[in-house]
Amino acid sequence: MVKVEKEQSIACTPEAFLDFVMDIERYVEVDDKVGPISWVRRNGNLTEFKFQPKLPGLPLPEPKAVAQMRLTPGSCIDIRLAPLPLNKFNHRMAEFSARFSCVPVDGGIRATRMISFQFNPVTRWMLDPVLRRTLPGSVERELRLSKQILERAASG
Repeated sequence: MVKVEKEQSIACTPEAFLDFVMDIERYVEVDDKVGPISWVRRNGNLTEFKFQPKLPGLPLPEPKAVAQMRLTPGSCIDIRLAPLPLNKFNHRMAEFSARFSCVPVDGGIRATRMISFQFNPVTRWMLDPVLRRTLPGSVERELRLSKQILERAASG
């Protein structure tokens, strides 16, 4: 299993951070793991989107996936692959989960980003070492760029 969890202090409200993440068409500005988006559907606190995954360090083309983001207002967003019958190939390759959470602190929030892959035994030997090396930097970059965008918006 490959699991990465990083934190970043951001001078914004929980709502500003979580709204930014839920707007996936805007969030791709900071997340290099989400390639072109085919469509987005939002219904209340659930957003589904079809996209081309781009895992860092993996030059292989990856099959498109449908992800679901579920918002718990003021607190967190949980992300997973949409259930079967969608994502048949992706579900065979790996279990995936991700989370964005935030807690208020003096001057803003402490944002936490977690992402986890548990690959099947056939591909684990090849994919785990690559993602252990590349995923932490990708998540750090994601939070750093989110901080820049959100703090610029708050001050502007």
